[in-house]
Amino acid sequence: SIEPKSRKREEELVMEFGEESSPARAFEKDAFELTVEDVYDISYVIGRDLLKISSTGEEVSDLQFRIVRVLEMFETLVNKYNLSLEELKMERDNLKSELDRIIKEGSSRPGAVSLTSGPNQLVVDLTDPNRPRFTMQELKEVLQERNQLKAQLMVAQEELQLYKSSHKDQVDGFYNAQLVQRSPKCVKKISSTVVAY
Repeated sequence: SIEPKSRKREEELVMEFGEESSPARAFEKDAFELTVEDVYDISYVIGRDLLKISSTGEEVSDLQFRIVRVLEMFETLVNKYNLSLEELKMERDNLKSELDRIIKEGSSRPGAVSLTSGPNQLVVDLTDPNRPRFTMQELKEVLQERNQLKAQLMVAQEELQLYKSSHKDQVDGFYNAQLVQRSPKCVKKISSTVVAY
């Protein structure tokens, strides 16, 4: 029974205001699509319907006051939303123009080269002495190779020390054998040579 009444009511509004300009159309819109004019249309329709109520008691008067208050709050919210939306659009436009300006400046700078493309774009000045020259992977490989070479150097140094100490022992043994066979005069000469070695 409610549906025929609402249909009848809508038909009355269409006849009164025309198909496109009916204030009742504001009720069909999404809350985020409403404008201040839509709030005024809703207020008009509710006010007109309240006037048709035959009872003029205090309850109807209180209801009218509450409805007017809700509509005022609704209007304020729609205004805030529209202002916020406009501010966000303006901020977006400002950021776009700033980005375009920065891109133009970056592309017109001599010596600047784009290393990557996309949203995380990096521009490097080739004249900058502190610019990156290697990737992280290349640096890791160089450090790993350096550590391997250090380890090989340490092993070679240890082997050299062992070789020197074993060679010295062999030379000492050889000289000692020679000393036994030679005269005391040669002993001084050989021992001075061993000490110098």
